[in-house]
Amino acid sequence: MFARSVAEELAVARRERGWSMEQLAGEAGLHRTSVGLIERGERGVTLQVAARLAWALDLSLGDLCRAAEARAGRG
Repeated sequence: MFARSVAEELAVARRERGWSMEQLAGEAGLHRTSVGLIERGERGVTLQVAARLAWALDLSLGDLCRAAEARAGRG
């Protein structure tokens, strides 16, 4: 599922930066619980939220989607 691949890519990018979920949430203007739910695949992610998370991680939404497509075996 593509949403799951997006969530996994966000988690990887966050960990590569050494950030906690709380740090990412703060940078993206979200609650830490929301980031955790998204990363665990328990909550879907809208384009708006995906963009906020990607930008907080200094990624474009396009880069995030391309990485997620590759992870899902579609890229």
